[in-house]
Amino acid sequence: MSIKRDYSPAAKWQAANPADLGMDAARLTGLDSLIKSEFSNINGVAVVRHGYIAYESYYNGRDPEEPLHIASVTKSILSALIGIAIDTGYIESTNQKVLDFFPEYVPGAADQQQNITIRHLLTMSAPYPFDDWQEPLDKMCMQIDWVKYILDLLGHGGKIGAFKYSTASTHLLSAILTRSTGLSAREFANEQLFKPIGMKEIPDYGMESFGFDDLFGHKVKGWVEDPNRISTGGWGLTLTARDMARFGLLYLNRGRWDNKQVISGTWIDESTAMTPYSYGYLWWLREDDGIYTYSALGDGGNVLCCIPDRDLAIAITSDFILNPCDRWPLIKEHIIPAVMA
Repeated sequence: MSIKRDYSPAAKWQAANPADLGMDAARLTGLDSLIKSEFSNINGVAVVRHGYIAYESYYNGRDPEEPLHIASVTKSILSALIGIAIDTGYIESTNQKVLDFFPEYVPGAADQQQNITIRHLLTMSAPYPFDDWQEPLDKMCMQIDWVKYILDLLGHGGKIGAFKYSTASTHLLSAILTRSTGLSAREFANEQLFKPIGMKEIPDYGMESFGFDDLFGHKVKGWVEDPNRISTGGWGLTLTARDMARFGLLYLNRGRWDNKQVISGTWIDESTAMTPYSYGYLWWLREDDGIYTYSALGDGGNVLCCIPDRDLAIAITSDFILNPCDRWPLIKEHIIPAVMA
């Protein structure tokens, strides 16, 4: 008998027989040997269909309760927080000017700076004086005031509307969230997103120092902050694979959880609507052989892939390594074909 989604996971998930979820159990079972042989840095995989766990496995000594650094998957979480801030009236709209939130910076701002909006930050179409994928992130991390450093770069070089991937933009969004709500992104997420959908609260660990290991490496815990306690917008959040999948399920359900609208359906639709750059509001978009997906992607192969027409969410946590195997063939060739009905 096929199971349809009729519940929202509470503190604990429910697992179900893959066949009852319209999935091929043998194909899913085969994932284990494939991951061990070809994807050695994967720490955890959770495949959720119709809201139930169809497959889950952990590697390298990891377990389901261990939060891990999800790298740039953090960006898609931040996108949701901006949507909630707009839904609740803290931010007017995506068309609000960035410099509205930094009035002390307005005097002397260049013309182009004054025309940059929240939408430009969300869609990676804000101009900076560096080439695409050549962002000097290390320089930002050495600053006493990251936000001022970003504002000094914003609008200098390039043109508004051209795609340029920028972690600086997402950190600016985090600062905007704090200026508009009075809460850090971590605090706002705990209150407005994580708690309502049963995710674990992210504690305030504080930052003892700002070296590589503290910002990106093995010392990362909770949610990394800059020297002024602004939650890092583009990386630095630690989550379990289950909680990543929970977030994906919220999006598949167009922002509803347990009969409560946590994020507006309009925001979900806008965030994941295909664009010429295959990038929405901090979500990567893909259409491949008739399969439409939106994904949160992070260094090392951290992935949250949502496939709406299959009602499928796939969460993959990974250790950071250089040049990891692309996760898309794993998803396209092995997980999606497991869906039978």
